[in-house]
Amino acid sequence: MDSTPPAAGIIPEEAPPSGQELHIPRAAVKPARNTSAGGLAYSFRALRHRNYQYFIGGQVISLSGTWMQTVAQSWLVYRLTHSELLLGTALFCSQIAVFALGPLGGLAADRFSRHKLVVTTQTLMMFQGFALAWLTLSGRVRVWEILTLAVLLGTINAFDIPGRQSLLIQMTSKEDLLSAISLNSAVFNTARGVGPALAGILVAALGEGICFLLNGVSFLAVIGGLLAMKLPPVERRTPVSPWRHLVDGFQYVWRRKAVRRILAALGAATLSSAPILVLAPVFADQIFHRGSRGLGFLMAAMGVGAVIGAMGLARRTNVAGLPNVVMYSAMVLGAANLAFSVSPNFYLSLACTLLIGYGLMRQLAAANTTIQTMIPDEYRGRIMSLYSMCVVGMGPFGSLAAGAIAGRFGARTTMALGGMLSLAAGAAFGWTLRREHHD
Repeated sequence: MDSTPPAAGIIPEEAPPSGQELHIPRAAVKPARNTSAGGLAYSFRALRHRNYQYFIGGQVISLSGTWMQTVAQSWLVYRLTHSELLLGTALFCSQIAVFALGPLGGLAADRFSRHKLVVTTQTLMMFQGFALAWLTLSGRVRVWEILTLAVLLGTINAFDIPGRQSLLIQMTSKEDLLSAISLNSAVFNTARGVGPALAGILVAALGEGICFLLNGVSFLAVIGGLLAMKLPPVERRTPVSPWRHLVDGFQYVWRRKAVRRILAALGAATLSSAPILVLAPVFADQIFHRGSRGLGFLMAAMGVGAVIGAMGLARRTNVAGLPNVVMYSAMVLGAANLAFSVSPNFYLSLACTLLIGYGLMRQLAAANTTIQTMIPDEYRGRIMSLYSMCVVGMGPFGSLAAGAIAGRFGARTTMALGGMLSLAAGAAFGWTLRREHHD
């Protein structure tokens, strides 16, 4: 990777002039030597980089703690208030800052050391977990304190996500970026299965506070991994004005239809997957009468599908066909949502949920890799902040919409609408790809 990117505001030589499209070469990434292209070992090729080994090892522990805190926090809010509205408010508080402050996080990732930025954000998240643990274990926690700390966590994430996503290519290489992103997605979804299960056991035995405490401790693993890394220094020549730097990032995206197209597809994926995330308890309890155990099975099936999708994507030997993966994955997501909306029994719904996780994760990982492959490094932080706004920041709006529509028209109708949105977005994405190819 070039350690001296050109100054912001100047389009580098590898980027086309304004108005032209960025295309991924058909052989943009060549298989590594001594690997069986497309084989299982090739899926783990990012692990040949020691820096990535440190990172992913810490993530395995830290993400499990994060999911433990997420589940325990929801249960704590419900135990204190028995209010569905405040449950949704807590989720909204933890995510809305990513949408509101995402561009500032991207600006920081492009102006300062991404490594130091991620170390700082992970440390702040550790202290946030310890603060929530102290309040809870001392028996003095109040709902407004939980919501305040949720806003704080969202604010930290607004800077952490662009920095962490931009750092992946420095830990590995362009050649192994697809593997790195896919493995990171697989770890995330594996933790989504392990963390909540541990949280359920610990909350029942010891209370919510122990989950918050263990989450804080879990950050030591990823912080230690980050500090153990040896990354080459990157000189950043940035304009004096942060405002000019920020505006330049938005102008870059506006000039690139290919980037805008993928970001739009990501936003549609977030909105179309919101119904299953919000309404899964309704289907598990009110429709299929399976209670909390049924909810656990539904969420586990979605996690399994996501891991399968991510690991399958990691076996690809190049990135040339990833835009088609985005399109077909949107179709799978839409069809699975529609099938779930009319499913007459619980076991068929489990299969549909697995496909929802599969389609969603393949779409997100393929889009992430496509964007990171086509953009120059000087813009990476600002573009990945827009990625985080589409994937995380739009989540609260999708959740509010899903809840409102379900309250008026029912859970099945809401799921069907999410499926139709995903199918329409996939069809529109595919149409623009074919139109560009013919032109």
